[in-house]
Amino acid sequence: MRRRPALDLVLYLRGKLNTGLSRALNAARRGPRVTPPPLEEVIQGGRTPLALSRLLEGRSNRERQAAVARYLGEHRIPFALQAFGSPVCENFSVDVGSGERVLVLVAHHDAVPGSPGANDNAAAVGILLNLLERLSVSPPTRLRVRFLFTAEEERGYLGARYYARAANLEELAGVLSLELCGIGDSVAIWDAAEETPFLARVRSALEGIGLVRDATYHVVGRIPLFGSDHRAFAPEGVPAYGFTLVPSREAEALRQFVFSPMRSAFRHLIHRPVPFDTYHTARDAGATLEPAALALALRALEAIIAEVT
Repeated sequence: MRRRPALDLVLYLRGKLNTGLSRALNAARRGPRVTPPPLEEVIQGGRTPLALSRLLEGRSNRERQAAVARYLGEHRIPFALQAFGSPVCENFSVDVGSGERVLVLVAHHDAVPGSPGANDNAAAVGILLNLLERLSVSPPTRLRVRFLFTAEEERGYLGARYYARAANLEELAGVLSLELCGIGDSVAIWDAAEETPFLARVRSALEGIGLVRDATYHVVGRIPLFGSDHRAFAPEGVPAYGFTLVPSREAEALRQFVFSPMRSAFRHLIHRPVPFDTYHTARDAGATLEPAALALALRALEAIIAEVT
C-alpha cells in the first residue's frame, strides 16, 4: 500500500478547515431551506441528469451516501462497495465495458455542511448515473469505464485517496473527476500542467464535437487552492484531471479568481464569479442548475469515452 504521511496530514487539516469554515459561514448566511423530495419518488422518476441530481440535493451526507447505494440497488446495477473510516464512509464503483484499460470517471457524493450541494456535487452524480445507463446499452469492448462515486471529497479527497491506495493503477488509462458541472456553456479541463497522451485524446474528443479551445473549452494548469478527487491519482503518475463546466462570459474573472485566490479574496468577498457565487453556500440549490450545461457535460464525456476506446 502506498503511503504519503506528510501529504495525508496536510489534506486532513485542509479538509477539517474547509468543512469547519463552511459550517460556520452557512450557519451565519442561511439561504432558503431545500426540502428534498421523497427518495422513492426520485428513484422511480425521471432519469435525466437534472432529475437524478435530486437524489442528493438537500440531504445530509449520510443520506446522500445511502441514496446512491439504494439507487444502484433498486435498478439492479452491480456495484463494488469500499467502506472505510468511522463512522463508516462508502465509495461505490460500477464497471461498464470490457478490455484491459480502464477510464475512471469520478463524482463525489458528499457536500459541505449547510449546503444543499446541487452543483457541488449532485449534478455530477446525476450526470454519471445517466451516462452509466446510456453506456450500458452498448458497452465498449476495448475499454472499461469505471463510474466511481466517492465519499468525503470535502475532507481532503479522503474517499478517493483510500480508493487509489487499493486500486490497480497500472490499468488506468486516465481519470477525470467531475466538479461543478451544472452551470455554464464551456468545458474546463484543469490541473493539466503537462501534456500526456490521455490529455491529447481529451482535447481531440472535445474538438470532435465542435468545441473550440480557449472559447468553448479550456485546458488550464495546476490550480493553487481548489482541488478534487483526481488529485488522489495524479501523484502516482496517473494522468488525472478535473472536469468542470463554466460560463464563457466569466472566463477571465474565473481565471483571476482561481489562480490568485488570496489576492482576489477581498475583491470577490461580496461577489464571486459564477459558478463560485453559490459554491459551498446555502444557495447551491437545484434551481441554479442549467439543463444545457448538464447536456454539454454528458456529450463531452461520451465523446471522450469514444476517443479513448
